[in-house]
Amino acid sequence: MDGATSDPQRIEILVDADACPVKDEIYKVAGRYGLKVFLVANSWMQVPADPLVERVVVPAGPDVADDWIAGRAGPGRVVVTADIPLADRCVKAGAAVIGPTGKPFTPDSIGMALATRNLMDDLRSAGAVTGGPRPFDRRQRSTFLSALDVAVQRLKRAGWGAG
Repeated sequence: MDGATSDPQRIEILVDADACPVKDEIYKVAGRYGLKVFLVANSWMQVPADPLVERVVVPAGPDVADDWIAGRAGPGRVVVTADIPLADRCVKAGAAVIGPTGKPFTPDSIGMALATRNLMDDLRSAGAVTGGPRPFDRRQRSTFLSALDVAVQRLKRAGWGAG
């Protein structure tokens, strides 16, 4: 695992990186604001040679990456994940949480997201064909960029530091 040193006074972005399709967009927004990014995965991955981008390789195992992210989530942190249970943990910790499609997870929306996820899980285990997510497209990337920018702006207005 890399050093993973966090600064509690600055806005940071924590990324559930294993299957994250918007890493380039995260780098773009982070670079614009001078934000530290932690890419958390259980395997090595290529990251830009940038002191603001840190690769965190956690041991293999269920929820190890999620536990690392949730343990550091809180006010002043933006978490990027498609994992609904992880999003729930991070929302409860006070982090701004955004899915890769740009959908924000909030205290008001996370309950419905969890219920939908659990229903789909039940349907799949009962043998129902539910299909997978739609292919990721340019519109979703654009929506994500906007959502991440809005989250960072809100944190800055709330007094969190950047850069």
